Amino acid sequence: MSYRFDQMVSWRRHFHMYPERSNEEFQTTKRLKAILRDMDVSILDVPLQTGLIAEVGQGDSMIAIRSDIDALPIHEQATVAFKSRTEGVMHACGHDIHMASVLGTVERLKTMESKLNGRVRIIFQASEELGFGANRVVETGVLNGAKAILGFHNDPTLKVGQWRSKIGIMTSNVDRFKIIVHAKGAHAAMPQDAKDPSIIVAQLIQSFQSIVSRNIAPYEEAVVTIGQIHSGQTWNVIPDHAIVEGTVRTFDHDTQLKVETRMKQICKGVATQFDTKIDLEYLKITKAVNNEEALHKLAVQAAKEAGYDVAELVRPLTIGEDFSGYQAIAPSYFAMIGSESDYPLHHPLYQPDERIFENVTDYFVNAIQLILKSS
Repeated sequence: MSYRFDQMVSWRRHFHMYPERSNEEFQTTKRLKAILRDMDVSILDVPLQTGLIAEVGQGDSMIAIRSDIDALPIHEQATVAFKSRTEGVMHACGHDIHMASVLGTVERLKTMESKLNGRVRIIFQASEELGFGANRVVETGVLNGAKAILGFHNDPTLKVGQWRSKIGIMTSNVDRFKIIVHAKGAHAAMPQDAKDPSIIVAQLIQSFQSIVSRNIAPYEEAVVTIGQIHSGQTWNVIPDHAIVEGTVRTFDHDTQLKVETRMKQICKGVATQFDTKIDLEYLKITKAVNNEEALHKLAVQAAKEAGYDVAELVRPLTIGEDFSGYQAIAPSYFAMIGSESDYPLHHPLYQPDERIFENVTDYFVNAIQLILKSS
């Protein structure tokens, strides 16, 4: 069983009870600092509003490990004793698991600090759910010169004790789009006087779904999903506008550009068809995580030595992960570790299995030692 299992459970449950949304992780940061100071771990003076960077070890070589710390605007439905005390906010992505795992790793590294062949910078990163938290850390310069940056995500689709990753593209590019249809309202009984946004939106959505099936080759991959549609306020009025929001997921730049271009063409064509105006705002949120081959070999060795059931992913995942922001400055590596829940990530009943703590610190400590020795 991993180092101080019960302590990690306790840390996790505290963070779970007091979740904070992205950019609002003030108390979470304060709590993390208090725990690290109790461990006599150095906290670096870095200009971050929330989140922090700490350090263990000595020497010229430096690597980093990362935990995200923000929660989601979700009302928790689980009935556990440590249920969220913050109305409408929940650690439904398991960042509480990540914080406790990395704290356990730091505590263990501190006990062997004099034997470390370098320095380990510990990133407790804010705003992962918004897609720019990693970039904010990178912009501080605190990771310049890092030999490697390691991260992980708990995976409720994997059993406890399973470890999965792959060389190369690991997660998808994440794009977000927002469409505003500027139509013309009227009485519901007089549709001839209107430009009905619901009809226009229906045409847009149907056309968008043809992008993947008819514009993307079968050997390429893409996802186009509509997440929100807002229009009208009552049953007997044709509204004067509609708002549609959604996401696009791809694994390479060419496919990403192809989908964006086609969406713009569709919006222009439908606007002409219905003699109206359609605005499309298309934002590239995070890039795909791309695992370094050299780090993959060391990570696999570390996971096996930690007792994991190790296997490589056959295909990349369509989830987004702003860990990709660290790739701009250092070789990086990301893995999925089983947390075995009946409900998926971002679900109000999501409840990961805390037995994930049994091996996770062993994995990180093994990987850190192997990478420092190889650098």
